[in-house]
Amino acid sequence: MSATPSTTAPYRRPTPAEPPAPVRTAYALWLTAVAAGAFETVLAVGRMAADGSGSAGEIGTGLAVRLAVFTLAVLFARRMLGGARWARVTLALGLGVLGTASMVVQPLAYLADGGSLAEALSGAGVLDLFFGGSRIMHVAAVLAAVVLMFRPAANRYFRASA
Repeated sequence: MSATPSTTAPYRRPTPAEPPAPVRTAYALWLTAVAAGAFETVLAVGRMAADGSGSAGEIGTGLAVRLAVFTLAVLFARRMLGGARWARVTLALGLGVLGTASMVVQPLAYLADGGSLAEALSGAGVLDLFFGGSRIMHVAAVLAAVVLMFRPAANRYFRASA
């Protein structure tokens, strides 16, 4: 009696190859950006609570929005690591372009209005310096992740995963 392959076996989509180094590094950078954003959120909420500048409702709404964005960023980064092209594009456009713009508009407007970096640093407290350092790390991680997701090895990986 010969064994015949089953024609009723469920179809399994082949799993993509191991993600190349640029994709793995981009994933780590997305997680770094999320961690930096969470740290910035803690600092901002702490400041609002200390100086009474935000109502409980405003703080709660801001936290809910940030939690949703951070959660989606981690989920999309995970899907990107697995080869999902839609996740790569969503991360690049949603967080790489729009998210970065939202983080740099205020500082750029300050500089455009004649403010100087030296002036801002001279009046900065410890909390401001921690926030600024975290924001720089956040933006750098996002920009580097976007670049890495579109390197030639990453492009080949996403084409093969389709």
